[in-house]
Amino acid sequence: MDFYSLSDKRIAAELGERLRSLRLRRDLTQQQLAEATTLSLNVIKALEMGRGKLTSLIAVLRELGCLDDLDSFIPRQEISPLQLARSQGKPRQRASGKRRMADETEPPTEW
Repeated sequence: MDFYSLSDKRIAAELGERLRSLRLRRDLTQQQLAEATTLSLNVIKALEMGRGKLTSLIAVLRELGCLDDLDSFIPRQEISPLQLARSQGKPRQRASGKRRMADETEPPTEW
């Protein structure tokens, strides 16, 4: 799926649909998932409609056994030894604000 061609709302709706599908594959009702995560039924419904808080999403992913998938969702960006040497051993804390010359539509290469 080409997420870059979708609006933010459509991406959120797609994530909600995927959560719903995952819940159904686990044969859980929204109420059962709400009770298992100690979230309200309305929070579960909101997540499945593409709305909600990150902490609620994390609780649902934990209950559905999908936290490991976060590594492929947003992989950890390790600093290269060369970058670390250039920064005198200090990890980067702020962005410089300089614009990249690359095509603005391509995904970021580092976070």
